[in-house]
Amino acid sequence: MQRPLPLLALAAALGFLASAGHAAAATTVVAVAANFTEPAKAIAAAFAEKTGDTAELSFGSTGALYAQIGQGAPYEVLLAADDERPRRAVTEGLAVEGSVFTYAIGTLVLYSADPNLVTGPDALTAGGFDKIAIANPKTAPYGAAAVETMRNLGVYDDLASRIVQGNSIAQTFQFVATGNAELGFVALSQIATTKGGSRWVVPPEDHAPIRQDAVLLNTGASSAAAKAFLDFLKGPEAGKIIEKYGYAAGG
Repeated sequence: MQRPLPLLALAAALGFLASAGHAAAATTVVAVAANFTEPAKAIAAAFAEKTGDTAELSFGSTGALYAQIGQGAPYEVLLAADDERPRRAVTEGLAVEGSVFTYAIGTLVLYSADPNLVTGPDALTAGGFDKIAIANPKTAPYGAAAVETMRNLGVYDDLASRIVQGNSIAQTFQFVATGNAELGFVALSQIATTKGGSRWVVPPEDHAPIRQDAVLLNTGASSAAAKAFLDFLKGPEAGKIIEKYGYAAGG
């Protein structure tokens, strides 16, 4: 019969196991497109709870983040707002071949804090506003989708002088939320849990799909935490969070 460990020995053994578990925990640095801010925070929290590892998140427009990666920023994972830059990262030797996948498909929304202003696409021609906010279409895919939508609706030329651009979709939302622009094109994820205001969900046929791809960067090629985070992002727990925030899960 095995004799019980003395209390001091048992305490030491438990302390060793605790320190070993702490030592095994790791951190990965993730660059995240601004439109995915809230779901990324929720996913990172769930990832930490499940694995003990930490995902350190840095937010910005996809274009700005990609420029930082090209300049040597120490990100290990990129969660882009498009499907072009992750592929380019592989082509340009910045990311691991075969690691690109679609983690979410975004939805564009015309939104106003005014509960009566947006009744549909007709809000763009009905007047009642001086400024309409969009993200910079050169760096932010949601901005490009906004321009494409307005062109397809035949209103871009009439609205061009009223457009104010945010550096990212996050800044664009701030313009609308604070009333600096009466309405604007934002990501559904930004208002998925928001009550009030008025909105029109842009039909997917009005612009190219906003496929948001992830990629493992070369700086994370040997990071177990980076690979674990991407695996978690593909899983059902992350998928539920993604859909909660107004995206279609990737696949």
